[in-house]
Amino acid sequence: VQLQASGGGLVQAGGSLRLSCAASGRTFSSFNMGWFRQAPGKEREFVTAINWSGAVTNYVPSVKGRFTISRDNAKNTMYLQMNSLKPEDTAIYYCSATTIDGVPLYDSWGPGTQVTVSS
Repeated sequence: VQLQASGGGLVQAGGSLRLSCAASGRTFSSFNMGWFRQAPGKEREFVTAINWSGAVTNYVPSVKGRFTISRDNAKNTMYLQMNSLKPEDTAIYYCSATTIDGVPLYDSWGPGTQVTVSS
């Protein structure tokens, strides 16, 4: 499955953004999916994951209560609603097939989408 993340941008602290991850191929609904991010000078880190049906989600503590992951298998699309954004959320955001615990299934990443939060 090929993935394309979009929806990033520049927002002030406290603002919101909604990221989308569009998947090609017929197997999207078979995979657990997740969001990862990489801030400047840091390693890529797991942010959140959702199981194939959307019934199970997992968040890292730093985004819990602020971010919401969801998916629409009919549209082959996953979403990340980000509220109450903080400057430390600034990063390139990537989507990937993953375990629910945040281990990516493939070592291949698209260009991602840049999120910049100004203070």
